[in-house]
Amino acid sequence: MDKKRVGLIKQQFDLVIHSEASSDIEFWYARELMPLLGYERWENFDKAISRAIESCETSGIEVSDHFREVTKMVPLGSGAQRPVKDYMLTRYACYLVAQNGDPKKEEIAFAQSYFAVQTRKQELIEERISLIERTEARGRLRESEKRLSQNIYERGVDDEGFGRIRSKGDQALFGGHTTQEMKERLGVKDTRPLADFLPTVTIAAKNLATEITNFNVEEKDLQGEQAITGEHVQNNRSVRELLGQRGIKPEELPPSEDIKKLERRVKSQEKKLAAQSGKLPEQDDNT
Repeated sequence: MDKKRVGLIKQQFDLVIHSEASSDIEFWYARELMPLLGYERWENFDKAISRAIESCETSGIEVSDHFREVTKMVPLGSGAQRPVKDYMLTRYACYLVAQNGDPKKEEIAFAQSYFAVQTRKQELIEERISLIERTEARGRLRESEKRLSQNIYERGVDDEGFGRIRSKGDQALFGGHTTQEMKERLGVKDTRPLADFLPTVTIAAKNLATEITNFNVEEKDLQGEQAITGEHVQNNRSVRELLGQRGIKPEELPPSEDIKKLERRVKSQEKKLAAQSGKLPEQDDNT
């Protein structure tokens, strides 16, 4: 997500913040938040809130401190008003709603970082979005490589053969540099996967090549190490050519921070979030 887009969405989220002067607690109303998270129907958004409440309970955190059902009066066309269900939500509650929302929505991806970061500074939100994008890309690569391993095992290739196929694919992607050579260039220990230290664009490139290999192995029913190696090498070469058209040489990109450290940092932020969000202010009239 580019910086301009992040800034525009952030402005919309900032406009619907409410605060209680006596308690200095920020909170949000669910119906004001709903369209900002990409939802059009309250029924669907209410389900996401219910899942978020269940997550809060499972974590052993007092639900009433972060979720409070309230009633609002909304105007009708006739000039009359009718009551509707709404919720007051702390920052932690909003984060849980985002976590339980539709992950395909761009707004959800933004919200997960916006509510997790205990600041309104855009650069910190951008940093966390980039972090999440990288961890999600790494997760997709793990799944595609797991599928490739299963595919080639079913077609007469053992674990050592899988390692050779993957290494030759890396060599095609990194302009002739083997997996081991790339580890040495980036200072990666032998015991760690190279992908844990690659930037997001390179992880995505490896995943694209692997997904194409999986598709063609299944579609063409390729058999044996030689045929599958040829397919995987060609796909990595094609992806490398695509990157080259945009001026990107993956072997020349600097290493990124250890993804395991990033994942631990994300988890640490989440654990602190409930306490840092405070508790909803005591008030009787939320209409």
